[in-house]
Amino acid sequence: MPLDQYVYFALSSERTTAREMTALLGVQPDETKVRGSRIVEPAIPACHQWKIVCREPGLRVDEQIALVLDRLRPHTDRIAGLAKRMSDEPGAGSAARLQIVRYYTAADDPGENSQVGAEEKPNLFGWHLDQQVLDFLAATGATLDVDEYDLTG
Repeated sequence: MPLDQYVYFALSSERTTAREMTALLGVQPDETKVRGSRIVEPAIPACHQWKIVCREPGLRVDEQIALVLDRLRPHTDRIAGLAKRMSDEPGAGSAARLQIVRYYTAADDPGENSQVGAEEKPNLFGWHLDQQVLDFLAATGATLDVDEYDLTG
């Protein structure tokens, strides 16, 4: 069964903008969302978001996570401080999240992994979180959210 997936680490706030997050962290995000923006693809964002993303095809989830966290680990203390501050905002939940998104597609659906020959396709179904990942999540107060979608029809 073909599988397309990506991973991102996000900081979210109703009050602190992605631009402010970037200035406080000293790290340029790969993607941002602006709360209440006029762009409605697919909906108006309920909060500002700052994201570091890995959409590299052919990698297992744990390999994608490693690439994201390799970029973030040098900034763990600043991320943790900012996430704590934003989580303490009235009505806020956890401001930091490690998100895993996986799409299971039909065998005849050309997804990201279709670029690789069938005999060369890696097995993307198994993955794990090692102690370094768990330590980063604990240090930053981040939650883990895994979304899986069955698009096989």
